[in-house]
Amino acid sequence: MKILSVVSTRPEIIKMAPIIRKAIKLNNVEHVFVTTGQHYDFLLFEKILNDLNLPMPDYNLSVGSGSPGIQIGVGMLLIEKVLDKESPDIVLAQGDTNSVLATALAAVKNGYLFGHVEAGLRSYDMTMPEEINRRLTDHISNILFAPTNVSKDNLLKENIESFRIYVTGNTVVDAVKEHLPIAMKKSSVLEQLDVEPNNYILLTLHRNENTNKDALSKITRILKKICSELNENVVFPIHPRTENLLKVHGLFEKIRKIENLHIIPPLGYLDFLVLMKNAKLVMTDSGGLQEEATVLKVPVIVLRYNTERPEALGKGCVLAGLEEDLILKHVADPPEIAKECPFGDGRASDRIIDVLLNEDLEKHRFKKFDMIKNFKK
Repeated sequence: MKILSVVSTRPEIIKMAPIIRKAIKLNNVEHVFVTTGQHYDFLLFEKILNDLNLPMPDYNLSVGSGSPGIQIGVGMLLIEKVLDKESPDIVLAQGDTNSVLATALAAVKNGYLFGHVEAGLRSYDMTMPEEINRRLTDHISNILFAPTNVSKDNLLKENIESFRIYVTGNTVVDAVKEHLPIAMKKSSVLEQLDVEPNNYILLTLHRNENTNKDALSKITRILKKICSELNENVVFPIHPRTENLLKVHGLFEKIRKIENLHIIPPLGYLDFLVLMKNAKLVMTDSGGLQEEATVLKVPVIVLRYNTERPEALGKGCVLAGLEEDLILKHVADPPEIAKECPFGDGRASDRIIDVLLNEDLEKHRFKKFDMIKNFKK
């Protein structure tokens, strides 16, 4: 069997890593590793590969940044060329980026089976580019690997055939369980940053809705209150795009001068895992961090007004948007952590590989619809 996996961003690499490593080790599997190059900064891509003990991709398509039309259109064109050359039995991609939609479109339009890892997530907010991508991807996928029963129910409500859906758990649990022991041994990030365990808040910020001038102004004001009035330490590994937009909007120097706010460059996966594990609280607009922090049993304030991970709400995660009073309230009194992780047992990648190797994949291929035959009935 030949499996072709496509990744484009740091979260995708982390979540696909357990599947890719297992596929590479199997004698009866040929694995082809492709990146679209949507994340091309070293710290956001190559260092993650090193941390996760993954090989360099067989193909780097170098799509880079650009409008959705460019990323999807150019991505489709380049992925098609790889598919024609490799002729895989199954194409896999994870998540909800432009590259995932491009991969799904290129695969199914050219007659290749496509499997969507982490299918069925829904925020029901169609202003989110990711919501559009995940809905479209799910509806053209041959096989859907849903992380939870909530995700499966979302797919069934949209009339996706049940035989295509497999509930596997989320591969992020696999990744955290596999790499946390290694990270704890290898990383010295706490010493390098001179922070003490459980004595700082970890902040990440990158989504479109939180990086316009108005949102960044609100966040700057909230951070000043958290650091000054509540006297909290905040560690902020800043995304290159967020840093650039803070500078564009004339806010970077203002936020940089906030006392007790430590702005640092992006971290590798192992360092970031240790930093998250030892935080007293995580503030983020990331979907993946809602899951990872929940696995690590660290409370999360979600800087969004909705989430496609409702399983975590009430189990350590709270939605706060950019509501200042709500954020300050939860910083002072963090949400309580649940005893059990809602995202699975850490064997999602085993279940996915098992489906690929032991199920009749041809039954998932789309069949020609005979309208005359159905009309006669």
